[in-house]
Amino acid sequence: MNRVILNDVINIISGGTPKTSNPEYWDGDIGWLSVVDFNNDNRMVYSSSKTITTKGMNESSTKMLNVGDIIISARGTVGALAQIGKPMCFNQSCFGLRGKKDIIVNDYLYYALKNYISNIKKRTQGSVFETINLNSFTLMEIDIHPSIQEQQAIAKVLSAIDNKIELNNKINSELEQIAKTLYDYWFVQFEFPAGIKGAYKSSNGQMVYNEILKREIPVGWEVKTIGELCDVLTGKEDANFAAENGKYAFFTCGDEVLYCNKPAFKGKSILVAGNGNFNVKYYEGEFNAYQRTYVLIPNDEIYIGVMYKAMLDSINRFTKGSNGSIVKFITKGDISNTQVIIPSNKNLIKPLNTLLSSIEKNKKQNIKLVELRNFLLPLLMNGQIKVEQQKSDHS
Repeated sequence: MNRVILNDVINIISGGTPKTSNPEYWDGDIGWLSVVDFNNDNRMVYSSSKTITTKGMNESSTKMLNVGDIIISARGTVGALAQIGKPMCFNQSCFGLRGKKDIIVNDYLYYALKNYISNIKKRTQGSVFETINLNSFTLMEIDIHPSIQEQQAIAKVLSAIDNKIELNNKINSELEQIAKTLYDYWFVQFEFPAGIKGAYKSSNGQMVYNEILKREIPVGWEVKTIGELCDVLTGKEDANFAAENGKYAFFTCGDEVLYCNKPAFKGKSILVAGNGNFNVKYYEGEFNAYQRTYVLIPNDEIYIGVMYKAMLDSINRFTKGSNGSIVKFITKGDISNTQVIIPSNKNLIKPLNTLLSSIEKNKKQNIKLVELRNFLLPLLMNGQIKVEQQKSDHS
């Protein structure tokens, strides 16, 4: 292993921001990254929340990063890290990093930095630095493998894990879209399969007016409320209940799932954030929940799919007219009174349930893959584990 000063083995690219007052610079075809776009555990970043035009790029100090380059946040949330999935620009609160040829390859550099930041966080128990500037890179020292072939072999092992995580995320995105489309066709438009005649409504399936929904629904279908299908429970714990190495999922009102050491609930469940962005989650297994998180465990699991989609569809109503003048929140009554349409043939719900379970299975697999990658990362980087390199046909 060679200990090197980071500044000696990388090229550093600074970012910038086109003038926000000039509309000709914004909403173009070029991605413009900030830390909000990659402040997660994903290796690659492919898109940005804001975009700029070619004119905005050329007439500002922002730079274009190439595929495989690394971006690191330097202010605010310091130390967030990702590799560029497609050419994009970035703001001045980040730095672009590119390994020097024949010294360090970008894929290996990404994992070396990830390992370095992880070690710094362990020592400082949280933050990396208050800020990163150009001088910071002259102070950072990392150990690297001198052989480019060995760097590539190590990066290949870790990349295989991250690629699988990324694939699972893409699959889940597609499955979520399929579930959304299926629910819209079958349970909103009532174009569900109706035997040899095709879709129900377009095949003139019999409809009847429903007083609760104020619209027609298929004959034999009924409308229930969440409160009729399950008890609406709430978590009992505060945010301090989370544990760093907890075994069980701990749901708060945030998007991120934390962990704890003691479960309070079990089963196929729906979690609804009572404040914040009112996110809705689906989960299978043992877990615990924060005080302002609602827990829905159906009396009959067959209803889990339509309950989940009904809650998602209701969130827009909650966000437009939620209670509270300062901190907006959802009440237990809001949840209990959410309407769920129940088909006469309950087999229609099963595809939704299957999709939700498949998504959850992929999420759980990703958790295990992240654990595996994080376990292997320091061992590979400090040389405790050697990767056998394949010999070429000419050797």
